[in-house]
Amino acid sequence: MLTIRVRSSSGPYAIHCGKGALSRAASLFGKLTDSTGTFVISSPNVWRHWGRPLSKLIPGAPNRVLFDDRERAKRLATVEEIIRKLVRAGADRRAVIVAVGGGVVGDVVGFAAAMYLRGVRLVHIPTTVVAQVDSAIGGKTGVDLPEGKNLVGAFYPPKLVIADPTFLRTLPHREFRSGLYEVIKYGVIADTRLFGYLERHMDAILRRDPAALAWIISHSVAIKAHVVSRDEREGGLRQILNFGHTLGHALETATNYRRFRHGEAIGWGMIFATVLAVAQGKLPDTDALRIIRLVASVGPLPVLGKIRAASLRPIIASDKKARSGVVRWVLPHRIGKTQWGAEVPWPAVARTFAELPEIASHAGLRS
Repeated sequence: MLTIRVRSSSGPYAIHCGKGALSRAASLFGKLTDSTGTFVISSPNVWRHWGRPLSKLIPGAPNRVLFDDRERAKRLATVEEIIRKLVRAGADRRAVIVAVGGGVVGDVVGFAAAMYLRGVRLVHIPTTVVAQVDSAIGGKTGVDLPEGKNLVGAFYPPKLVIADPTFLRTLPHREFRSGLYEVIKYGVIADTRLFGYLERHMDAILRRDPAALAWIISHSVAIKAHVVSRDEREGGLRQILNFGHTLGHALETATNYRRFRHGEAIGWGMIFATVLAVAQGKLPDTDALRIIRLVASVGPLPVLGKIRAASLRPIIASDKKARSGVVRWVLPHRIGKTQWGAEVPWPAVARTFAELPEIASHAGLRS
């Protein structure tokens, strides 16, 4: 098991990742002093698989709230529902809120913890790939509006993260694959060694080989921790973590969160940003081909269908990273090196999006 520390404005916190991290939960919770109660918030599906062992390891686990963890439930009404249940359960300012689940659980519960009584202590126990390597780290919380994804939220770092790959064995295969696109993201933006490992060992990763999973999770966590420690509130470097996300979030919104898993939308977004970077003369063709092939190696992506660039334009313009309606793209310069804040004329964006089906066909992806 590896312990990685993250700096934040409210103090440092530790990420305990690796096989066996969950078994240390009781002792780790014991270090959160002066707690008046532990309140677990999860989803019915996660709790069905993991409720029994977690109840033995987390003090106060019977104090739990379960909610629908589909993306469509990631809204302000869900936050209000959770907070009202915490009130009725007697949670006070010294309570510890524990988010057990994937990215939606972490985002929603994190935001509820930030808002409840102006902030109570938060612990993340992520149970999916995307949550373990990305969303549980860095303090971003939030919910969606009809106009776009994550438009309401707060930076609210946890006190503790426990990321055990043992949770991943119960994930449906599509959900597991979806999380791997976020791992590819780290290789593209920051780590040629991770990228090369993914190229060589994708078959083992897809089989959920424990050693391979431990390797990619620990390296991804270390990259995310390094970036958010240097730039907690996305004023500069942290923007590289949005590689693939500007278009990916727009695809999710345009399809009402019904067609794509989050990671699948990011997979399309990374292909798009890669091709856009080539078109702008910022990325060598050889690197672009490697990136697209690695994305394709994870498996098929849902079809883009009849989505048109014109329908995505207002969604992209409302992206939280835009400035006065001007979109700032994250574009790779080479594998392991990325530019953020790139402005690209809309005609070039629309033209590149129109090329995606043909590119996907050549890469062996569905389109």
